[in-house]
Amino acid sequence: MAKEQRSTKWTFLFYEESAPEDYLNILEELHIPFILSPWHDKDINRQTGEFKKSHKHGAFFFDSLKSYSQVSNIISDKLNGPAHVEVVMSPTGLFDYFTHAESPDNIEDIEVGCGFDLDKFLMEVKTSDFIHEVVDIIEENDFTEFEELVWYARANNINLLGLIIERTYFFAKYLDSRRHNPN
Repeated sequence: MAKEQRSTKWTFLFYEESAPEDYLNILEELHIPFILSPWHDKDINRQTGEFKKSHKHGAFFFDSLKSYSQVSNIISDKLNGPAHVEVVMSPTGLFDYFTHAESPDNIEDIEVGCGFDLDKFLMEVKTSDFIHEVVDIIEENDFTEFEELVWYARANNINLLGLIIERTYFFAKYLDSRRHNPN
C-alpha cells in the first residue's frame, strides 16, 4: 500500500451555494493560517461554455505535515466543500490562479486569517516586483550607503526590510557601484 502524501501546504475549494455563511469564523476557529481567493463567479467551463458555480479557492499553511485525508476531512466537514485537496506545488502559481493574474485588481478581495501574513506572502511571490521597487527607492533617494536603505525600509516599509536582508549582497553591491560610479 502506498504511503499517503503529506505536506504543510494544501489547496482546496468550496462553493458559495453550500458554504456556511460564517465560513470565515469557522476557519478562524481551526487556528490554521489560511488564504482565500475572491469569489470566482465568472469562470467558464471550457467544455460547455457555461459559467461554473461560484467558488473560492483556499490554501492552508500548517506548522507540521498533514495528510491528504486529514485536510480533506477538514474541508468536507467544516466548509461542506469537495473532499479533493491538492498539495501546493508553487505559492506563486497559487496566487496567480487565485487572482486570475491577468486582472489582479481583485487583490483586496483576498481573505486571510489565523496569522497569515498577506504582505509577506505577496513579497515572496512577487519578489522581482519588489526588487524593482527597492532599486527605484535607491535611485529616487540617491542612496549610496546600505545603512541609508536599511533605515528607509525600517521607517517606511518593514516588509521591504525583510527582502533587503534576504538580498543583502545584491543591494550592497548595487549601492557600492553607485558610490564608486557617480554617473
